[in-house]
Parts: sequence; structure tokens; C-alpha cells
Amino acid sequence: MTKAKPGVTIRTLADLARLAGVHAGTVSRALAGSTVVNDETRLRIEALAAQHNFQPNQMARRLRTQRTGVIGIAVPLGHERRQHVSDPFFLTLFGHLADALTERGYDIMLSRIIPDAEDWLSRVVRSGMVDGVLLIGQSDQFDVIEAVAQDYQPLVVWGSHVPGQRHCAIGVDNFGGGRLVGEHLIARGSTRIAFMGEIRTLEITERHRGLCAAAQAAGIAPPIQLDTHMASDVMGEEIAANLDRVSGKIDAIACASDVIARQTIRTLTERGLSVPGDIRVTGFDDLPFTEQMIPSITTVRQDLAIGSTAMIDALFARIKGEDTPSLEMTPRLIVRDSA
Repeated sequence: MTKAKPGVTIRTLADLARLAGVHAGTVSRALAGSTVVNDETRLRIEALAAQHNFQPNQMARRLRTQRTGVIGIAVPLGHERRQHVSDPFFLTLFGHLADALTERGYDIMLSRIIPDAEDWLSRVVRSGMVDGVLLIGQSDQFDVIEAVAQDYQPLVVWGSHVPGQRHCAIGVDNFGGGRLVGEHLIARGSTRIAFMGEIRTLEITERHRGLCAAAQAAGIAPPIQLDTHMASDVMGEEIAANLDRVSGKIDAIACASDVIARQTIRTLTERGLSVPGDIRVTGFDDLPFTEQMIPSITTVRQDLAIGSTAMIDALFARIKGEDTPSLEMTPRLIVRDSA
């Protein structure tokens, strides 16, 4: 390796440009990896920068490019203020998004947001701290997201899409997923089905509607809806109370999420009931733990890896000024031991 020349101090792009015998703009583009600079020149400039331990002034670069190099990832929890980012669904999707963003050279600003006013999202996108925003979930904030999407383009949401919706949403067909669960349970002989979940968000509402549609098509009674929060500190007690309400009245439980399904199976087992022998149980999401459970959980797969890639592709297209449509992925029923 060539040693740095004694007495030569490189503090700015201009210093490095003089040493390399090129314009400062060429140095800036070379260090940014621009294909405008030929490989030979770029490699020579990179080598000189390394020899002199030169680190570009990132703040100055961001001022010139009007880019922060940061993507905001926000989890709005208007529907469930006690839920945490440590929820397995959030962590799984966030992991996919974070891996892909860092591979593109971006930093991440993660926010767990309890909406305290209708301008919470406006404050995020207008902060000047991010180049774009990814929302994990629509919560009960659909109208707020729609309003911001009217004039802020680099915004992509994990969630459902409805006719006429303006904001770009990537997610699974939740109605179709709920219907798949209902059809499967009915085909297995279940006629007295309960839905374990709180119907306050668009995604959960659509799953419940799909389940109800399957029951109606089969000519059986509508599913019993059992309010169950997503927050782990109250979920166990609520599930136990719900099971007391419907004891002896149901033969299947369609849960709004895998996390609820896991706790439901645990509570049933503690009461000496067999899953699926006494009661069939299904989840929704296909998180990694569902296959490892005993019994393993029958669930609806949302392909979070594909979905996260689609979210990021759509976001960067929007950062460039392109208008990308929503994407509704086809759900897939994963049949395992619990149903």
C-alpha cells in the first residue's frame, strides 16, 4: 500500500482534487460511486482518499443534494397504544426493511407513534430529517394517511387497499385470507367458529369480513367476534375471558394474528383442551415461530420478504418522482397441525 505523502493534509474535497489532478466535482461523484466517473479515475481517487484517511463531509453533501440519506420507518399505534415495536410481526417486517435499506446505503429513523393529533404524520414528513417514509400498518389512521398522501409522494404503507385510495399500500388481500381460513375450517367440519381479534384496523376488519363471507356461503352461523387486543400485557387475560364466554359453544377459532393464535393455543392447552382435537385454531401472518410451535399453527402467509422489497422499490421510485400503484399480494393458506 502506498503511504500518505508526508506534509500533505487532506481536509476537503478541494484538497483531494488538487492531489488527484481533477476537479472537486469529479472527486465528489467518484466518492459517491457515480458511474459518470470512469473506473480508473474513481479507483485512483478512492485509493488516495483511503491513504489520507479522508472522510467526506456528509452534512455538506446532503445540503448539496437535498437528500438526508435517511428513511423514516414509523409504526402508528392509534388503535392499540399499549402495543410495542417488539411485537413479532413488527420486528419481522422491520428486519426485512432495515436489511434492504442499509444495503442501499441508507440510514434508518425508527419511530413508534401514538397519534396525539391529526398532524402527527405531517410532522414526520415535513421534519426535513428523512427522504421518505415507510409506515408499518395503517392502524386507525387511514384518513390521516390519505390527507398527507395528497401532496407528499415518497410515502409507502404496509396495509390494505380499498377502491379510490390515494396512498400507496403494499400488503396481502386480507379479505381473501380471511375467506381461505373460513373455507378451510368449514371443510374440516367446523360449524361454530369464533373470530379472536379487535376489529378497529382496516386489515383486521377485512380478515373478519372474509371469514364471515365463507360462513355465509356455507350457510352456517356468523362467526362470534371476540374482542382481543394486540398488546401482550392484556392479551392473555382477554383470551381467557373470551374462552370463558364461549365455553362449549365453539369448535374453531380464527385468530386475527399469529401472536393471538399462539396465546390462544397456550390457554386452551392449560385448560386441558386439545388443539385441534377439541378446538381448531388458525392464525394470520405466518411468522417464523408458527412452524416451531407444538402444535404448529395453520395460518395465512403474508410474504413479508417479497412485500418489504416491493415497499422499498415503490418508495425509491416515488423519491424519483414516479407514481407507483398499490400492490395487493395473493394470500396463501399454510396448513399445519392446529387446524
